[in-house]
Amino acid sequence: MNLVMIFFGAIFFNNFIFNRFMGICPFLGVSKRLDTSVGMGMAVAFVMTVASTLTWLLQKLLVLWHLEYMQTIVFILVIAALVQFVEMFLQKVSPTLYKALGVYLPLITTNCAILGIAILNIGLGYNLLETIIHSLGASAGFTLAMVILAGIREKLELSDVPEAFSGVPIALITAGIIAMAFSGFVL
Repeated sequence: MNLVMIFFGAIFFNNFIFNRFMGICPFLGVSKRLDTSVGMGMAVAFVMTVASTLTWLLQKLLVLWHLEYMQTIVFILVIAALVQFVEMFLQKVSPTLYKALGVYLPLITTNCAILGIAILNIGLGYNLLETIIHSLGASAGFTLAMVILAGIREKLELSDVPEAFSGVPIALITAGIIAMAFSGFVL
């Protein structure tokens, strides 16, 4: 039951976009189209889950060797290596998605949601299974947020939005309204 609560809590109650406000850059930059949002969500899900797992294991070594002060540097290096792997994989397997994600794909390296989940899992004292479940839930919540906003932004493209609000302003207003709706999940 605890694992189910961790998973759904990461999706709805502690959503990294709408409740923790982490990972906003790719959220606003890539959420213009539904297909690129799903692609970015999958890339973030892979990096977030594998990075959290590896960083959890590395944290045990850092503690064992009394090198806890190296945590952030080690975590960033792991994340950067994983993002490089995802970038090469997408370039080979799906060149159109690779081009659609553009500059936002390498920016996963500096996405605070990726580093945030790794540090948060350690801070919450999660074991390895809880870390994996929390990371999967957080990445599902990230993808959900991306897909919701992308769907709305695609509809807004066809709507009559005042010129002053078109583009990023209406996206920010929409994201704020969705964040208020997600805050309704929190007790």
